[in-house]
Amino acid sequence: MNTNYVLRGGTVVSAEREPEPLDVLVEDGRISALLAPGTRVADHVAERRIDGLHVFPGLVEAHMHFGFGEKITEYSTETAHAAIGGFTTVLGYFLNNEAYSEVYKREQAYAEPRAHVDYGFHFSTASELHVRELESYVRDYGVTSFKYFMNFKGEEGRYLGLDGTDDGYFHALLQRAAEIGGVTVVCHTENIEIVNRLRNAQLEIGIENLRQWESVKPPITEAEACVRAMFLAEKTGAQIYIPHMSSRMGLDEVRFWRQRYDRVFVETCPHYLTHTSDMDLGGMGKANPPFRGKDDQDALWEGLADGSIDVVASDHCPRKRATKDKSFWLASQGFPGTATILPVLLHEGHHKRGLSLRRICELVSTAPARIFDIGGRKGALRPGADADITLVDLNLERTVRHEDLLSYSDYSLYDGWTFKGWATETIVRGTTVMQDGKLVGAPGHGKYIFRTHGGAAPTAA
Repeated sequence: MNTNYVLRGGTVVSAEREPEPLDVLVEDGRISALLAPGTRVADHVAERRIDGLHVFPGLVEAHMHFGFGEKITEYSTETAHAAIGGFTTVLGYFLNNEAYSEVYKREQAYAEPRAHVDYGFHFSTASELHVRELESYVRDYGVTSFKYFMNFKGEEGRYLGLDGTDDGYFHALLQRAAEIGGVTVVCHTENIEIVNRLRNAQLEIGIENLRQWESVKPPITEAEACVRAMFLAEKTGAQIYIPHMSSRMGLDEVRFWRQRYDRVFVETCPHYLTHTSDMDLGGMGKANPPFRGKDDQDALWEGLADGSIDVVASDHCPRKRATKDKSFWLASQGFPGTATILPVLLHEGHHKRGLSLRRICELVSTAPARIFDIGGRKGALRPGADADITLVDLNLERTVRHEDLLSYSDYSLYDGWTFKGWATETIVRGTTVMQDGKLVGAPGHGKYIFRTHGGAAPTAA
């Protein structure tokens, strides 16, 4: 494709204003200008008609996992999966007890020749070494976000091969993050002491359905940990991000706390917007946090509409179905989900509930780019930004088949569901990598994103 072209006939979507008809000029892999429809361009610029489509800034998947499926080749399969869903950038989590200098080198060797879309890393902190080396991870690898699992305390962490941490460690991590500046601590909010007590009692009874699984991890286990995380963040001056919010109780605590400390961001996942604990899914429906009731689901949709929730991300885990088709205690947690985020938000959110396109753009593009320090290049169609573009047909109806989504995983929670509203083309730095539901981009086109506070650093090769 000509690297210099103008997209004509589309409606541009942004988080700042209502959708409007504009032509988008792309030159040398960047957004050159947004033009009034029909504006003349230079002779070297090709013209493409995209009549009837909505033009979103490239979508940003803020929460996915590499290493749970096929450790090396999933950099190809899962970035292809992301491209199918309209995502131009993905940020993957790692959880290791070793120095991340070694993890970084190893994962880059896997990712660089395989990635179809741009990618970045989050590192999870699990040892004193990680706190000591935190600043070097920011400086040397452009990683500005670090996850802390509040549930991996003591023995709960050690059985996973981690050192086992506590609230003292968490407090020290937040202090160090605040000292360095420009660092976001991602807090998995779960009170494991309450969970353990409830789980031990349930072990004697057994577990047969999702409601029983939810009873082991009720909303208070999420909400109390949110309060603790926000209190410690306030006292240390750190910025925190709460992933996979699942409950009204947890979201209400965030709303309350933000009145006194606003450096708190919240994410939810599409499966909490579409699935509830009364569904008969067996181990297939096992997640952490668990699916909850309709009132909690309603609360999350309210949070998307009123701005209480900042980001929608999938917590994508590309395991095989065989790991789910087991008893509840043995079934793995999590699901593949990146490629179906946008159809969920368009079908269930925009068409059914009136969620605005502006809010959807904010939730899956502008806000994750801003929070995770790539906002200077991603998340908005502004002159000078990377030409990351997601073309969307709001009226396209398609039935989900996991085979079409290209993940290593061999199932989708949405197999057989029909959604109205899909990405029809994914453009990464001016190059089309997905068109009409088919992968057309080459592996290795995706580049690692070296992040810096404010997001203005160039993309590293």
